[in-house]
Amino acid sequence: MNTPQMTQLVPVERVERLIHLARGEKVLLDADLAVLYGVETGALNRAVRRNATRFPDDFMFQLTPEEVDNLKCQIGISSSRHGGRRRSRPYAFTEQGVAMLSSVLRSERAVQVNVAIMRAFVGLRRMLSANETLARKLAELERRLEGHDQAIKSLFHAIRELAAPPVQPRPEIGFHVKENRGPYRVTR
Repeated sequence: MNTPQMTQLVPVERVERLIHLARGEKVLLDADLAVLYGVETGALNRAVRRNATRFPDDFMFQLTPEEVDNLKCQIGISSSRHGGRRRSRPYAFTEQGVAMLSSVLRSERAVQVNVAIMRAFVGLRRMLSANETLARKLAELERRLEGHDQAIKSLFHAIRELAAPPVQPRPEIGFHVKENRGPYRVTR
């Protein structure tokens, strides 16, 4: 099997950026999948409707208006991203729904794209599992060392701060004047 060709077709990192969280599930939106598969969003959705029995609610669901607004806030998308205002709400496909898409679309590109998408989902699962395992081990070690030296507690606190995602400072609002505090020279 030609792995480099598949990696060049759709990089796993690109797919990972397209995965969103909706209803507690990691999902890909129909418009993003259509771009990856090289088809129009309408064509993808028509193929899904023709094979509706293959897509139960845990494989695919249509976002509610509130979920659409929430996603727009989370990822900063606007309706112009989809070539203008969409007439219908987007569909979200879970990992199983994406796997089913390759059988519905029946193209070599669909198979290759699905391989890249499955690798992205597996990579995300590994990363989340590693973080959860580390957090559990850290909490267990902290419980065993409870009552010991304050230095150990501060070490755990420092490790937790390093493991936490960085907090982005909020930009200051208002008008700011930079003062020129250099020596003034008068030339004649």
